[in-house]
Amino acid sequence: MTEDHSISGNRIVIGVCSMNRKSRARPMKEILNRLRKYDSLQIITFQDDVILNEPVEKWPCCDCLIAFYSSGFPLKKAIEYAQLRKPFLLNDLTMQYDLMDRAKVYRILKKHEIPIPRYTILERNLDNENDGQISKISPIRNPWKDIDELEDILKVSGEIFHKPFVEKPVSAEDHNIVIYYPSSAGGGSQRLFRKIGSKSSVYKQESHVRRDGSYLYEEFMPTEGVDVKIYTVGPEYAHAEARKSPALDGVVERDIQGKEVRYPIILTAAEKTIARKVCLAFKQTVCGFDLLRANGKSYVCDVNGFSFVKTSQKYYNDCAQILGNLTANSVIKFFPRHMILSHFSPQQPIPLVISRKMDDVPLSIKVKNGLELRCVIAIMRHGDRTPKQKLKMHVNHEKFIEIFRKYGGSERKNLKLKKPKQLQEILDIVRELLFTFDSNQDKTIFESYEKLQQLRAVLEMYGHFSGINRKVQLKCMNKRIRADGNSNSSDDNRASRPSLLLIAKWGGELTPLGRSEAERLGCAFRCIYPSGQGEYSNYPGSGFLRLHSTYRHDLKIYSSDEGRVQTTAASFAKGLLDLECGLTPILVHLVKSNHTNRMLDTSTHAESLMMEVKSRLHEILQKDENFTEEDYAYLSSVKSNSIIAAMKMIGNPRRACQKVFELVRSLTKQLKGLIEISENQTEEPLLYMGESLVMMYKRWTKLEKEFKRNDLFEISKIPDIYDCIKYDALHNRDLRLDNIHDLYKAVKPLADIVIPLEYGITGEEKHEISEKICHNLFRKLRADLQHNICCDTESSNRLNPKYSQGVITPDRHVRTRLYFTSESHIHTLLSAIRDSKLCDASDKQWTKSMECMEDISELNYLTQIVFMLYEDPSQDVSSEQKYRVTLHFSAGDRLLEEQLGEKSIYRKVSENSNFNDKTSVKEAPSKKDGTDAPIESSTDDNSVFKARRYSSDNDIARIRATKKVTGYSSDVSSLLDQATLEQPIPMNGLIGVSSQPLIPTVYPLMTIHNSLTLSQVNSFLEAAIKSQDKFFEVLT
Repeated sequence: MTEDHSISGNRIVIGVCSMNRKSRARPMKEILNRLRKYDSLQIITFQDDVILNEPVEKWPCCDCLIAFYSSGFPLKKAIEYAQLRKPFLLNDLTMQYDLMDRAKVYRILKKHEIPIPRYTILERNLDNENDGQISKISPIRNPWKDIDELEDILKVSGEIFHKPFVEKPVSAEDHNIVIYYPSSAGGGSQRLFRKIGSKSSVYKQESHVRRDGSYLYEEFMPTEGVDVKIYTVGPEYAHAEARKSPALDGVVERDIQGKEVRYPIILTAAEKTIARKVCLAFKQTVCGFDLLRANGKSYVCDVNGFSFVKTSQKYYNDCAQILGNLTANSVIKFFPRHMILSHFSPQQPIPLVISRKMDDVPLSIKVKNGLELRCVIAIMRHGDRTPKQKLKMHVNHEKFIEIFRKYGGSERKNLKLKKPKQLQEILDIVRELLFTFDSNQDKTIFESYEKLQQLRAVLEMYGHFSGINRKVQLKCMNKRIRADGNSNSSDDNRASRPSLLLIAKWGGELTPLGRSEAERLGCAFRCIYPSGQGEYSNYPGSGFLRLHSTYRHDLKIYSSDEGRVQTTAASFAKGLLDLECGLTPILVHLVKSNHTNRMLDTSTHAESLMMEVKSRLHEILQKDENFTEEDYAYLSSVKSNSIIAAMKMIGNPRRACQKVFELVRSLTKQLKGLIEISENQTEEPLLYMGESLVMMYKRWTKLEKEFKRNDLFEISKIPDIYDCIKYDALHNRDLRLDNIHDLYKAVKPLADIVIPLEYGITGEEKHEISEKICHNLFRKLRADLQHNICCDTESSNRLNPKYSQGVITPDRHVRTRLYFTSESHIHTLLSAIRDSKLCDASDKQWTKSMECMEDISELNYLTQIVFMLYEDPSQDVSSEQKYRVTLHFSAGDRLLEEQLGEKSIYRKVSENSNFNDKTSVKEAPSKKDGTDAPIESSTDDNSVFKARRYSSDNDIARIRATKKVTGYSSDVSSLLDQATLEQPIPMNGLIGVSSQPLIPTVYPLMTIHNSLTLSQVNSFLEAAIKSQDKFFEVLT
């Protein structure tokens, strides 16, 4: 500080040197107004005319300078002024040049051991890449001009990045950032840009990196759709806010003032240390930077420099207090000690020392009379899908051999091709061979012409490759294939050629109906959460959206690696969170599947036992006589009314199988006749999902051939026949095939026996199979439930009640874990629950629920098993009544039953249900003896129940309801049909949303039990885990 400072009135002069639009912005004005209340401080604001036009010698003198770069600001002049007057610099000016270069920013972060994503830099020598000041600070550091780009892989400077990865311009002034998605998730890219109205990004099909300019490439971090921005005011203070990531759906959420909605969140101790390091490393007292929370860790991905929080009054108070003290301490040697900040404003009682420990925010939940929802865990089956199909053929053409060798296939290593580029190469070969066949150019092609045609039809479906619904496998069958492409035999004839087995798999993908139903189920699922208070309480579903958007909700979504399961999870999340984007961004940002294969994917541990069970089923269902008493006793040894009912309908199992076979043969004859008719027409009719009549015919003829061989029935094909007839009865009914209803009725009772009993016939078998398949899932469920009474091991974005504004219940926090999987996990998990003896025989509710479960014959698409954990704040922590668990179940989709006019067994169960108390969860009364009453939901006796049917689902659009809310009852103790209700209405006892139509085709949740203790559920999970621990220890 120079001696020529003008110290008027013995006050410290703070100069604000920034462009007018920044110094006049609301956050700056709020803080400066607070600083002006200090008697020892004087504020001078430099105007644009002075900054831009006057020499630095004529700029006002000051003791402390607040100066920062923004567009148009002459940073070089500000540095000259600082060198001339030598004021205390709040933010170092020279370091602000580094902030304009992302490459330099990452270097500094790395040097100071601040965690950052893995990255590399590609610099191109382009004259017009940058202009003005920034070009001077971005020298070319790397000589190469290009990169090696494969379909899902990028190679730059020896670094390999698998999609998804992020591409950022080196210039920090360029905000056009791109995230490239893998082909397995649908490909394409998300283009981020500076906010334009209410958009901040857009999804594009383009998936190739940019070829001009200099870029920083970094590993993508799965942040679950949340961005965190941290604002420091000195190294000891950090304020954090979270917002919806612009990379998710690109929709900017704004408040009534038009500002982007952000909420303060709690920082961990490690994150506070990161904030301190960033502040010191860049010498920026007031500094904003972006943080990514991924996989339990935190990473800095951008440093913005001078930034203020936009709307927090408490932050403004804190900031003014800290800046005032910091300024005084910096210039204290030039002033009498007695006058330094001697007259503080009484409105500034902010402590100067800010702890860097983890914020300890007590959960002082004030619930007048009731329980507080703490955790929701749901395990769901995927939605409606196409039939799974397979084609096998031997190939030995040299072009197939070249493909096999090109992608690393060998005599011992099978090759799987599912990337779009790979499948396109196979399609090109098939087309070429078929052309050669048709033109008689080559007589040495030995591949089956008919199967090549079918393979072409499969690969040409939909007109594009999505990467998740088709795959081709190649296996070496005989002769050795060397790396040079030669075999150890001549090619004189077919027998001497190297032979490959080509296996094409397709189908099993989620249908448009499946996506739509999953999305609308997500909408409906919102309403099992608290309805909210104030203006949000009258709109069904909005309470959950408010809970989630204010970071009082910790959501994680897990999925197996099957495409249909992942797409179901993404569709459900789209409806649950009311997102306005395609599924690809949701798959990448929200759905976890990379590390769940041991938890949700098909397990092989129970394979041998299941094969034994299937062999016994095969033997029993071959008998040409009516089921005997021994058969009834054996097949229904685990009491099941649905299996007994199916056996009675079947009578003689062989005759039942023969009837199914004859009906399948009749169906194939009809299809063949339709194909002959269509050959005389100009266009062949396309069926649902683009399937042709020929492909549908081949699908059924394959089942016909495989179902009956050598006068024996292949019982394992019954689920496939049932799968296909359900699909065609629902989606291809316009063909008006005869006997399609008869085939459904004939095969359903057989399927009702075979499908559930594949997972065990006796109780011991069911128990062992379920524990082997669900072992890892049981472990995760136990951890989820224990979270509320143990330390959190997972990162979450949580609202900071100290800084929250406009949130009536800032201490409320709910944890949600959603698990999407396939039929095997649903059957085995439900078997484990039924066999668990969670409650003894004296528990009437449990006994009645188990009786109801015996009548449920099928666990259809979108079947749900839901655990809900409640906390009673009035109970002592050591009390067993502190935590209560409710267990709910839905048998999933019922659309086909409505289409075929079937009366559901499930509906019969609801008619017998006697759990109709009208007690609300919110009230949670107590019994007269002082013990807690069971948790039950309310119903609306005056609701009008209707059934809706869909005539077509090719393009089911999202419809926004205006005057009515359509939903299904959440009174999980009485199974009610769809309700149409006028709004506004309370959300207790109603599943509904204000923004979308809900699902009339999914069974409502029924309550299995509504007052389990947490220790009961833990005991069940512990027993299931321990019984298989030794088995898994041997495997590892």
